[in-house]
Amino acid sequence: MSPVHVRAEPGDFAENVLMPGDPRRAKYIAENFFEEAKLVTEERGMLGYTGTYKGNPVSVQTTGMGCPSAAIITEELVRLGAKNLLRVGTCGGYHPEMELGDLVIATAATAQDGTVSSITQGIPYAPAAHFDLVHAAYHAAQRIAPDHTRYVGPIVSSDLFYDPEEDPQELWNSLGVLAVEMEAAVIFTLAAMHGVKAGCLLTVSDTIAAAGVERIEDSSLKNAVDSMMELALETLDALN
Repeated sequence: MSPVHVRAEPGDFAENVLMPGDPRRAKYIAENFFEEAKLVTEERGMLGYTGTYKGNPVSVQTTGMGCPSAAIITEELVRLGAKNLLRVGTCGGYHPEMELGDLVIATAATAQDGTVSSITQGIPYAPAAHFDLVHAAYHAAQRIAPDHTRYVGPIVSSDLFYDPEEDPQELWNSLGVLAVEMEAAVIFTLAAMHGVKAGCLLTVSDTIAAAGVERIEDSSLKNAVDSMMELALETLDALN
């Protein structure tokens, strides 16, 4: 029986899966970076595709926004045979030296959400990326984008896009947290529970400071995301 939300069968997805939040980004990735891309699921608009990269099978599956949605997708991808899950998305940068378009390789994701706590039944837990994916991403970045500014370290996954915290940058930067996004913590948690690997690459689309939020222009975002996608595919390819 097919999973309820990712309506596909075992074999439809590759072991290596990219996980963007936006279905339009999943479509863009498949059409521009995959060879022989095929739509394998479109349930509830959560588009998923499988193709090849350098001759090796690879898939991309939309997660939607937030940990609850990403939790469903992660569970069902694992049931369908996924082994290496790599979230690719955008983030708000907290590091004071970050600039728009910079790259973040996440090593861990503080769970500022209710989903991870529900899964762990309230037990304190530290969701972490798998070392193999962090290692592969770091060395791929050194090789193919040596001049692209990158940060390696912890992020926070929040339930809220519009954060009521008066100065979240001061709070999180003081704790060494690089950036904020909305899905990585639950992906890391469920991957660890199921014995598969997960990682996260992010493009800084907003810089967050006491003076306000600065948003990247669409053309600059496209170029930065394209660079991130090349890195993401090289990262997964290194695991083959």
